[in-house]
Amino acid sequence: MMKVAVARTPRMGIAAGLIAVLAASVSLAPLAASQNGKPIAVTPPGGAPVSFADLIERVSPAVVSVQVTTEMKPAERNSAFNPFRGLPGFDEYEDEFGDDAEPSPDEGREGEALGSGFFISSAGYIVTNHHVVENAREVTVTLKNGDQLEAQIVGSDEQTDLAVLKVKKSGSYPFVEFATRAKPRVGDWVVAVGNPFGLGGTATAGIVSADGRELLGGNYNDFIQIDAPINRGNSGGPTFNLNGEVIGVNTAIFSDTGGGSVGIGFAIEANAVKQIAETLIRDGKVVRGWLGVEIQSMNQRLADAWSLKTPNGAIVRSVTSGGPAEASGIKRGDIIISVNGEEVKDNRQLTQRVGSLLAGSTNNFRVIRDGKEQTVRVTVRARDDRALATTDLDPARADMKPPRPGPDDVKVAGGTIRSLTAEEIKKFDVGAAGAGLIVVTVEPRGSLARSDIFPGDAILEINNKAVKSPKDYQDAVAAAIVAGKRDVIARVGCGNQERCGDLTVLRPIEIAAAG
Repeated sequence: MMKVAVARTPRMGIAAGLIAVLAASVSLAPLAASQNGKPIAVTPPGGAPVSFADLIERVSPAVVSVQVTTEMKPAERNSAFNPFRGLPGFDEYEDEFGDDAEPSPDEGREGEALGSGFFISSAGYIVTNHHVVENAREVTVTLKNGDQLEAQIVGSDEQTDLAVLKVKKSGSYPFVEFATRAKPRVGDWVVAVGNPFGLGGTATAGIVSADGRELLGGNYNDFIQIDAPINRGNSGGPTFNLNGEVIGVNTAIFSDTGGGSVGIGFAIEANAVKQIAETLIRDGKVVRGWLGVEIQSMNQRLADAWSLKTPNGAIVRSVTSGGPAEASGIKRGDIIISVNGEEVKDNRQLTQRVGSLLAGSTNNFRVIRDGKEQTVRVTVRARDDRALATTDLDPARADMKPPRPGPDDVKVAGGTIRSLTAEEIKKFDVGAAGAGLIVVTVEPRGSLARSDIFPGDAILEINNKAVKSPKDYQDAVAAAIVAGKRDVIARVGCGNQERCGDLTVLRPIEIAAAG
């Protein structure tokens, strides 16, 4: 199975400080391809390097190796949180702590980990990864000239996997700047410098192979994909453009062996790193804004069903009782399209926008409600990730079984439905008035199945209107057909599924044809 792993560094017996400089000789010839019967010619750029040696020599004094001594109790080893754990195919490299002997429950384990980092100011502030210094007891950095300096952790942020250190020895240190004026383009040359496998000062070169990558668990980051080889120990190290500016912090690698790089790595984008680093230096921690909503991304079918011009925005599928959104007047079904004038393309971008807001600040949220745009002023609060983190279903829902067919079932396209019973109304929490239909059966290739609706799910609304009976459902579909709509939007409550409250799209013509 193909695996991807966050680049982490185990204990190494190799002394840091060995320098491996990559001088890449590059020769570019004009490229030709055929398009519409005519060749496309690409002239090599005048600035194409014949060697990266000058660049590496200039920036490498700002890059450091990070050695960490850790101490953890056995019970803590598996509970420590990292935002990149649990990625499908992304196996976190776990450090080896202590010897093979099992310690007593109260005995701590000591281990070592290696990573990379780089100076961002002459005062001695260093950026690295959170997972490099996680559970650190002592931190030492090794400079290019071999000097070893003690460092302290200024602040660390699990959600972005970033941390800031500061060397304890006063002095003026060589540092590098972030490339914040323009984002790198796919195809741009990049050079990564770091401490892979304890071989400090190693440089590798390649190009930006993709941008805007989304990794599960990295909701607050935009990742740049690079093909400059990075390996275990490169974590926290910089990737440079040809101007010697940092375009990203190396964080994860793709690996089919669970070990070495196969040439695909991921770096946290420079603008995000700069913002988090400045916050950690100023405050020692990152306090994110909290809106108090559950959201889902817009897509083209939802946009078409709502007659929207673009499939951009984040749909509010539920509003937390007593939260900032409820207090400001944001409602379920609102489509948030911008925050303080910055466009929101999807739910991930809304999470980033809100997470960057200061707790207690009042902000302008542009929403679409009932087809019309309006601005809602929202005062966000501090986010409590521990209080909000829960993956458990309501116990009453978790033990629900798909309903058995009965005489009250009504045939529709793709399956059968009926009104919720009094007991089911309580389990689906649809209100005292009692609304909603339960899906009894689903045909394998019918419209319900194509919309990822399963037996035991509840259809709570059609086009933002509650449905209490199969007749309400059929009337809503008929009204959509009369209005010339190809799709209707259904709000689905979960049975034993985890996507409670999702909006999904049904094709009303297919439903009507089932008669």
